Amino acid sequence: MTKRSELEAAFDAAIAETRNRLKEGMTTTAGEEARTHLQKLEQELELERQRTVDRGKVDRDWVQTTVRWLVEWVPETELKLIAALGRIARASPSGIT
Repeated sequence: MTKRSELEAAFDAAIAETRNRLKEGMTTTAGEEARTHLQKLEQELELERQRTVDRGKVDRDWVQTTVRWLVEWVPETELKLIAALGRIARASPSGIT
């Protein structure tokens, strides 16, 4: 598998995980419905996926900002979303820009 396809696969897995959480009706750490957050995350992942494929590497600022935002509202029992972003960062061929 090439690095480029690893990046695409990592983004695809994160998008799929986000959609799964949407289907399951995930709630935030505050106990509120997470639908709005998850929809925003899905849009961000889709946009950044294309940008990353075009660049060939992941934007460090995007990863850091997105992870910080996630940990504000994702319950500790839903760490797969955060792990999915880690997979994106690790799949970048020449590291994170």
